[in-house]
Amino acid sequence: MLNEALQQLSQKWLEEATIRDMQTKMNEGQLTSEELTLLYLDVICQKNNELKAVLEINPQALQSACALDEERKEKGPRSLLHGIPVLLKDNMNTADGMHTSCGSLAMQDFHAAEDAFLVCKLREAGAVILGKTNMTEWANFMSDRMTNGWSSRGGQVLNPYGPFDVGGSSSGSAAAIAANLAAVAIGTETSGSIINPSAQNALVGLKPTVGMISRSGIIPLSFTQDTAGPMAMTVEDAAITFGVLVGYDKADPITRKAVRYEETDWLSAMRKDALNGVRIGIPRKIFEREISSEQTDLFNQALEQLKLVGAIINDDIDLGAMEDDLGYDVLLYEFKVALNQYLAQTPDTNKIRSLKDIIDYNTNHPDETLRFGQVMLEKVERTSGTLTEPAYLEALLRNRHLAKETALDKALAENEVDVLVLPQDHGCSFSAAAGYPAITVPSSFTEKGEPFCLTFCGPAFSEYELIGYAYAYEQKFQGRKKPCEIKAGSSKESS
Repeated sequence: MLNEALQQLSQKWLEEATIRDMQTKMNEGQLTSEELTLLYLDVICQKNNELKAVLEINPQALQSACALDEERKEKGPRSLLHGIPVLLKDNMNTADGMHTSCGSLAMQDFHAAEDAFLVCKLREAGAVILGKTNMTEWANFMSDRMTNGWSSRGGQVLNPYGPFDVGGSSSGSAAAIAANLAAVAIGTETSGSIINPSAQNALVGLKPTVGMISRSGIIPLSFTQDTAGPMAMTVEDAAITFGVLVGYDKADPITRKAVRYEETDWLSAMRKDALNGVRIGIPRKIFEREISSEQTDLFNQALEQLKLVGAIINDDIDLGAMEDDLGYDVLLYEFKVALNQYLAQTPDTNKIRSLKDIIDYNTNHPDETLRFGQVMLEKVERTSGTLTEPAYLEALLRNRHLAKETALDKALAENEVDVLVLPQDHGCSFSAAAGYPAITVPSSFTEKGEPFCLTFCGPAFSEYELIGYAYAYEQKFQGRKKPCEIKAGSSKESS
């Protein structure tokens, strides 16, 4: 049981506390990282049995927090993340006693030998690795009918806002932050897996340009599309975390592109007038038949809000392609090669050495693992695993051409717009295939209380501008509300 002082903090402060709020209390001696970690552990114990957002707690979390408290006294904080509890998606290696399973029972006994590169970056910044979050098993590439948020190891993640889709595959990371189980979480995206669950849980989710954040030590899906990124309640918290993660890793060659951004002051992007004069393109053809009339009304209201802060709207953008044109063949061919390479590099104590081993394990434990089947894993296994198929190269070249040249680059240039804005996660397939960044920010709620967000999509390495746009919108319109506020009244009363 928490002492009286911590109970007061838990009941009246923690739920809406930002990273900066936490730092203020720790710097002033009103709170320690150890106490902050205990506060979050208490919330997890209260809520997680129902939500199933957190798979396991780091057994070293409290000791790490204690050590960081001593360091703060002696030397001061390392960064704005010093002493801040962070949750990681269950596809990220940690060498601290936790498992890394990608939500799979086949990998339930696997312990990584060393931290993923981004986990090292978090520890160097002084973050407390609090635990691992549940996720859609194998990043939602196991079955074509799997429910978002389901894994054989962790069960079904629930949306804290109600009986709505929790989003995938970083579903546990999203639900955990929406329910206030940690200060911030790290998710991964191959095609929509940060943007989609962030939108479904009224969060700020930043999907970076591929190459800004290292993927080494993360269970992969795609060489060309995978990336990690922060998921938080505010743009500032996402920007703080993103700044820590950016950097070059020689084990992931594409991050050589990140070198020139390692010293960027991402917080300086956060200006309340950042949308003034910004030219925004709306590619309605992408989503107009995919969203409800209520969501259309909410989106149109959001566009009027954007005009109020000085944005110039071009509501007639044609991307020249549809998301379905991209398909998933690139992922189909890359997954086997990437996963087998990852598994081959794990310690010999790991009995799962290949995709075939995973399929065989599931086949031998059908009651526990095959609730939705494994048709996608079996389809991937039938590829050569060499990336020599002409169909792979054709799909890769087609997607790059459609996403970059035909859609995003051409649309931005020919229409003279700075950024595209879409509802929820629509259009994320283009950013994914192009390797371009996107950020989602809470906007409003439906009458039933389902979160509704805006997503800003920009060209490569436009994170600085996207952070500014999202911040300006967030600060003016404050679209996020706590789950308890939404459940307590209608969306009109709460938004």
